[in-house]
Amino acid sequence: MYEILLVIYLLAALGVIGLVLVQQGKGADMGASFGAGASGTLFGAGGSGNFLTRMTAVCATIFFVISLVLGNLSAKQSAEKSGWEDLSSPATEQVVEKTENAPVNSDIPQ
Repeated sequence: MYEILLVIYLLAALGVIGLVLVQQGKGADMGASFGAGASGTLFGAGGSGNFLTRMTAVCATIFFVISLVLGNLSAKQSAEKSGWEDLSSPATEQVVEKTENAPVNSDIPQ
């Protein structure tokens, strides 16, 4: 499930990037209104702007929703691995017994 959401998240991010780069700026409308060949496009004169704007909004919405879902899933996964949930129980310490006859494998004096 997590991996599928990551793939959709990546595709939505690439979709937003691509759609934003394909769109024309606000200053480009002036040239298109004087017959710069906009009527011969696939969506007609002015039809592509509305389509691209809606598709950008859809991809951005998908991106943000999946971003929230992935953040929630990541928080739950890290909480399951963490030991900070039950703070009411006392901490247990592991006592390491030192044997005097064991050889020391270190050059640092003890």
